[in-house]
Amino acid sequence: MRPAHLALAALVAAVWGVNFVVIEIGLDHFPPLLFSALRFLVAALPAVFLVGRPTVAWKWILAVGLVLGVAKFGLLFTGMDLGAPAGLSSLVLQVQAVFTALFAFAALGERPGRLKVAGMAVALAGIGVAAADEGGTGSLTGFALVIGAAACWGVSNVLTRKASPPDALNFMVWVSTVPVLPLLALSLLLEGPERDLAALRGLDPAGAGVIVYVAWITTVFGFGAWGWLLRRYPASSVAPFSLLVPVFGMSSAALFLGEGVSPARWGAAALLVGGVALTSFAPGRRTGGNSVADPAPVPVSSSGRALSEERPA
Repeated sequence: MRPAHLALAALVAAVWGVNFVVIEIGLDHFPPLLFSALRFLVAALPAVFLVGRPTVAWKWILAVGLVLGVAKFGLLFTGMDLGAPAGLSSLVLQVQAVFTALFAFAALGERPGRLKVAGMAVALAGIGVAAADEGGTGSLTGFALVIGAAACWGVSNVLTRKASPPDALNFMVWVSTVPVLPLLALSLLLEGPERDLAALRGLDPAGAGVIVYVAWITTVFGFGAWGWLLRRYPASSVAPFSLLVPVFGMSSAALFLGEGVSPARWGAAALLVGGVALTSFAPGRRTGGNSVADPAPVPVSSSGRALSEERPA
């Protein structure tokens, strides 16, 4: 990769990592489900009028929109609102690579090789260490919801793999149209119209800036740049940069939010990142004469993994 393109890949990872700090700030302005709905509304408009017609069947857009947009981000934002720290969330969410491999095996028959299984075991050990550390100081409920978000991300990765969108940005923009109304309905039901109206009436420049960042910078710029890189370079050259996301997430949370990182959390980070690296980039096994594609980095994601060229929520 050219130096400028290496810098672009690192910039996208930084944007996605810092996104967890921005989410934490946004949760001070909006209830979590309303916040997620606004994120997708602003990501979809006006971009949906600029990217052209959908390039895959609507059934895939609807399926990924519900699993990735409603379930994954609803759980993530709610988990963080309940106390899951931003830096830890950026790290734990990467266990989606393990869930992707498991669901790809169950749904697609993609058998993981021994190295990939070892990576999954190492990553799960990292989750165990992180859970033990969080249980002593933080919210296990919030932690569990972030794990649930990672599982939903894994499902959406498998769905996206089946959809095989030729244009990741087009796909992500159309996917962003799906969660808006379900999330708004859930917010009205669970968070209440009074709380939602109070948040909207109290919208200030900081709140608006948060929405712009999570919608246009993280989603439109992030996925657009990631897809551009993947159209020019092998996914194996681009996807490893996604492992920098928790590095930027934890460091920015420490810098801007004052989140401490205990020795146990550093150990969990080492296990998780190492395990995810093995899970994501270990070669697949051959079954019936056909090479099994690597299911970990898929075309759509929030940290943003690879696309149909490799296999993105």
